Order: sequence, then structure tokens, then C-alpha cells
Amino acid sequence: MKIKNIIKESISVKEAILSDETLLSAIETASSAIITAFRNGGKALFCGNGGSAADAQHLAAELSGRFYYDRPALEAEALHVNTSYLTAVGNDYGYDLVYSRILSASGKKGDVLIGLSTSGNSKNVIEAQKVAKEKGMYVISLTGATGGKMKELSDCLINVPSELTPRIQESHIMIGHIICQIVEEELFPKK
Repeated sequence: MKIKNIIKESISVKEAILSDETLLSAIETASSAIITAFRNGGKALFCGNGGSAADAQHLAAELSGRFYYDRPALEAEALHVNTSYLTAVGNDYGYDLVYSRILSASGKKGDVLIGLSTSGNSKNVIEAQKVAKEKGMYVISLTGATGGKMKELSDCLINVPSELTPRIQESHIMIGHIICQIVEEELFPKK
């Protein structure tokens, strides 16, 4: 049955993540970097395109709002949420610069940039990573199996072992939720 095969395929990717100690360590490293940024007054900025933009916005909301329980808000934002800015810069400067331009104004040393791209080759995310590196920000990439061109610009690469966009995106949300839980529990331990 087709539905069962799709679910099995999704489970298979998650099992591959579960058995990959390097990948699990990268998730822990990303969580620690975000915790450090927040503890030092920094923020988490997310970017991606299409489904990855939706995932970026989703994860930023988990940090800035709440995840499992009520606690103070954390400064986290997806860089695409101002549509007037996005369409103006896309029109005037080109879509490849929509994230790097806003990051040049809002990013600072000690912040974290989390870029999501299933291919790892999204030009606007890569351009944002370049600006982030220039500013001394910590760069985390969530990609598919190869890491694409984003691999070279990453301080922490979380490359899901799949070439299938839906399976990669499903895993990005799972990994993002794990990171959000670790960050929340570490910064705001339940009494």
C-alpha cells in the first residue's frame, strides 16, 4: 500500500539519524550554540525557501513563543516574515540577496544563523551564511545528505541522510523540535 510505504520511508530516514552518532552529536552541538547565544544576549535567526521557510518560521515561533511550557520569550525570528521587505529587496536587488541584506542590518557577533535547505544549495541562504561569517555569527545548516554548498560555510552541519525533499523536511522539523526542547529545558529548567 502506497501510504504505508511513504510512512516506512519516513521512519527509515529517522532510524538512520538515530543510528548516526556524528549526526546526533551535531544536533547537540547546534543546541549548545543556540543556548550560548541566548545566554550572552544573542538571538537566533532562521532562513529558508518554500517549505524550508515555513519550517524556519515554525521553529522561530517555538523559541520566541513557547515550546512545552510557559517561560520567558527568546529572541528568534525567521528572516522572511516581512513580505514588504522581501518583495522590495527581491525586486530591487535580486532574490539571492533577500536574507543577506537584512542580516547585514540585524545580525551581530554572538547571534546564530540557522539556514534550512534540502539541497544545501539555496543561493539566498548561502549569501546569508557569508554575511553571518563576516559578522562572527555561528552558522548552523540543516540540509539533505550531501550538505551542498552550505556545508563549507557551516560551523555545524546537520545533513539528513536522504535525497528526498519531503523526508528531509520531515526530519528537519523533528530535529528542530529536539533543539527547541533542549534549549527550553536548559535555559528554563522546570522547578
